[in-house]
Amino acid sequence: GFITMAFTPKLTYKGKPLVRCGREIYYGDLADPFVIFMQVLTTKEEGGAQVADKLHVMLMSTDASRPLPERVVKQSSKSGLYTALEIGSMWLERALRETAPAK
Repeated sequence: GFITMAFTPKLTYKGKPLVRCGREIYYGDLADPFVIFMQVLTTKEEGGAQVADKLHVMLMSTDASRPLPERVVKQSSKSGLYTALEIGSMWLERALRETAPAK
């Protein structure tokens, strides 16, 4: 489905929080070992509204003891918010699964 990035303070995608602050979008729970951080590089007009066009997607560790550059696990540029969210959610799910304690 199409996700509108309106002024809704609390959005979720696949059950995880999605927070937009200007040209930055955070996806995931900061209490988890990883989150997705997206930067909107360019926007385009669609139906009279500015929507995200090109985005830089990063899978980041939430370990605050490490310097920021070291916390980027994976990164990629994508076209369209939906595509960026799809890849981001896959990366995030995989990273969280790999770091989950064994049952």
